[in-house]
Amino acid sequence: MDDVIALVLGSFILALAIERYHIHRRLALNITLRFCGDPVRPSLLLLGITGTTAFVSMWIHNTACTVMMMPVATGILQRFPRGGGAGQGEGEEEQEVRRFSKAVVLGVVYASAVGGMATLTGSGVNIILVGMWSAYFPEKEPITFSSWMSFGLPMALPMFLALWVTLCFMYCSNNTGKALSAYLDGTHLRRELSLLGPMAFAEKMVLAVFGGLIVLWMTRNLTDDIPGWGVLFHDQVGDGTVTIMMATLLFIIPSGKNGGEKLMDWNKCRKIQWNIVLLLGAGFAIADGFRTSGLTGILSDGLRFLEGAPTLVIVPVACVFSGVITEFMSDDSTTTLVLPLFAELAKSIEVHPALLMISGAVGAQLSYLFPIGSPSNVVGFSTGHITIKDLVATGLPLKVVGVAALTVLLPTLGSVIFGMDKSPS
Repeated sequence: MDDVIALVLGSFILALAIERYHIHRRLALNITLRFCGDPVRPSLLLLGITGTTAFVSMWIHNTACTVMMMPVATGILQRFPRGGGAGQGEGEEEQEVRRFSKAVVLGVVYASAVGGMATLTGSGVNIILVGMWSAYFPEKEPITFSSWMSFGLPMALPMFLALWVTLCFMYCSNNTGKALSAYLDGTHLRRELSLLGPMAFAEKMVLAVFGGLIVLWMTRNLTDDIPGWGVLFHDQVGDGTVTIMMATLLFIIPSGKNGGEKLMDWNKCRKIQWNIVLLLGAGFAIADGFRTSGLTGILSDGLRFLEGAPTLVIVPVACVFSGVITEFMSDDSTTTLVLPLFAELAKSIEVHPALLMISGAVGAQLSYLFPIGSPSNVVGFSTGHITIKDLVATGLPLKVVGVAALTVLLPTLGSVIFGMDKSPS
């Protein structure tokens, strides 16, 4: 558990460094500028915004990513006229702009969720999964950063494509580009980018630390034939240890200004989301209470009808079960509730635990329909550009694609990555 908390804490410090030096904004402006088109092509602009958000969310917590990227998105929307809604008297051009504004906000919200699914650091749900996996099944191969990314990235790609297609189909028309061209062009984006100036020494150092961390994450464990650097420490070093080590470098490396100022100091870390750290710790404690009290065994008896069912039934049922609950409580809380249940159920019906636990974890991340489902949804909803109806209309097809992708990938690719093709013991 300590390694899991260290992983979260270190990734939050790195996210704050990225935010402090406006690296996320520089990245967003560069990519958006390249995708904007001349004249404006709304579909490509959406691809640039959502693609940037998904990429950033792969490496930092998806809530932090949404908080960082939403001002970038709304900064673009501030150039558009803000009407009072879809009332009478709203012209066709204003309607097109308003619908595209919805697409941008929804794109940031859902792209951060989809991108976060691809890596361990992108979502608290994935962190909880790793912690509970090691607690319930310490004898099995641990879920590492590289092993999860080998499964999570192929899972996220079709969902990202579905998101982009859904946004273009529902919120863009042949007249959208013409309506946007009056307010948005490459000149505005170049002006904002020029205001940031050339990349400073501090930005380059933060990127170097961040890049080094990604390399260390990916190479700690490679294959059975080619061991990673973790073997030098007898595999006693986890992803959290590496994250804290690289985050510590930010407090040592000078920023190149103000005579000895470091890239980060503790005063700049006051914005760390301690509520999420505490929520993760509380979740582990609750899960341990469920296990030691025998409550999970009692609850899992209600799902014993899955005993003997084929994989193509077990995976979607577990995913939908978790996916329904997560719409009415936070995704992290849902994971804390269902994973101990699925762990005990896997033992009682004698199936590989990854089949149920990964399905439950992915289902918990499909909280796309209501604002209360995740903090990212709340951030998007609070902008005033979208309604619950927009969340449901856009999130439902994305949720269906997520269940379908998991049903295909977990018994195939997941079977190899997580050792489900080996005899359970």
